Amino acid sequence: MRKGIGYINIGESFDDFVLIKEATRGVASNGKAFLTLILRDATGEIEAKLWDIKKEDEEVFLPEKIVRLTGEINQFRGKAQLKIFTIRPAQPTDGVHVSDFVEKAPVEKEVLIEKLTEAIFEMKNPTMQRIVRAFIKKYQDALLTYPAASKNHHEYVSGLAHHVVSMLAIAKELHNLYPQLNKDLLYAGIILHDLGKLKELSGVVTTSYTLEGKLLGHIPMMVEEIGIMAKELQIEGEEVLILQHLILSHHGKAEWGSPKPPLVREAELLHLIDLIDAKMNMLNRALDKVKPGEFTERLFAMDNRQFYKPLFEEK
Repeated sequence: MRKGIGYINIGESFDDFVLIKEATRGVASNGKAFLTLILRDATGEIEAKLWDIKKEDEEVFLPEKIVRLTGEINQFRGKAQLKIFTIRPAQPTDGVHVSDFVEKAPVEKEVLIEKLTEAIFEMKNPTMQRIVRAFIKKYQDALLTYPAASKNHHEYVSGLAHHVVSMLAIAKELHNLYPQLNKDLLYAGIILHDLGKLKELSGVVTTSYTLEGKLLGHIPMMVEEIGIMAKELQIEGEEVLILQHLILSHHGKAEWGSPKPPLVREAELLHLIDLIDAKMNMLNRALDKVKPGEFTERLFAMDNRQFYKPLFEEK
């Protein structure tokens, strides 16, 4: 198994540098304060508790800080948890950098933008192509850097672009199977559906929700942006309305965050492709961290299920 938080086993000791992703203060039943830390490296993340903290600990062990710690991997409620023995802030002489601890997409940025460009070239509808081109020009750098979420799926550098490119590949195969689909509309919806996350999320290293993200969300923000972009490009017509509907409905249900359910064929398919790619990303990465014959940790976004890796699965 590869080294790193994502590949360490229950019962093993740990002695390495990690990055603090989150630090939340709590108070134990004995009245003493503690910190719940989410620690990460380039292979994954793990929760740890720092007990009996002092005021200065809260000022030192903050998000985006690198620490050196020793400990042991235990299991708590079906998930790995790090029991801390010793912990100290990293020093300049340690030679470690924040970028060392950030997971990256398995595909290079150059390949991702190439695949996006290919999809845009395939589009025949000039209206949708113009809108998509304008957004890619406006947000290319952020799109190629941002994660697709703060947790659960594609939550790594270039995760958003990786998610979009994977969805485009699925859409291309489905269009071959169902040629009645409007490929231009489906491609445009896929490329634009999560661009609102560039405003909803704070960034890459310790990704959290911005004020806009908490109060509005990426779906309404992107619907509004499409309307603004269409006016700037002096574009009118049903394509703009339908494209806005795809964005508005891509989570599928109101309880999943969609103000409207999919009411256009391509909107329904966009929702399903989004689900497929998000779930496969979660499953593949979780199963990659266990041996054949073992179960994954409980996956909250998959109804808290643990998935089994069959013994006959190829290595």
